[in-house]
Amino acid sequence: MSQNSQSSQNSNNSAPIRGENYVSTNRFYVEMETEDEDKVGASFSECSSIGMSIETQTHMEGGVNDQVRFMLGTPKFEAVTLKRGITNDLRFWEWLKNILDPNKKVERRNINIFVFNQAGQIMQSWSLLGAVPTGWKTPALQASQNEIAVEELTLHYEGLSVSDKKEDSAQVKLDGRDSLGYFAAGSR
Repeated sequence: MSQNSQSSQNSNNSAPIRGENYVSTNRFYVEMETEDEDKVGASFSECSSIGMSIETQTHMEGGVNDQVRFMLGTPKFEAVTLKRGITNDLRFWEWLKNILDPNKKVERRNINIFVFNQAGQIMQSWSLLGAVPTGWKTPALQASQNEIAVEELTLHYEGLSVSDKKEDSAQVKLDGRDSLGYFAAGSR
């Protein structure tokens, strides 16, 4: 069999080349769920990496000298920092301001982060479940500089959902919470 006919046979029978659907780090969009089920979209110039680790405890079993047993503990989710140029949109500040008010219920929201391929199709999405703002920062203002002023919003969250679906992505609703914003017993 010639090399040309073999390569055309492979291209007809094999799975699509993975290189066609690569994701670059500069194509992402952030969407915030609100309590009235509206979704607020925002363009950010930067999103810190999303991460999770699971604590482990090691145990030595008596008489077993060539192995170590380990038990899985609680997951720990890394805080996410979003950066964008300062605009006249104050929705994120209003959300943080409500967190600071002791008379208001803590508003936990789901934050959806979508990444796109070069064709503009959603390739993967991450939902930060039960997120709350825990930090907000503006840049130092200097009259001698001509850079864009960038604000930062830091979020902590209770859980993470990942999806590769092309439609409405990894969205999870904010139901099943008590008056303090925590999951009510048996609602998860």
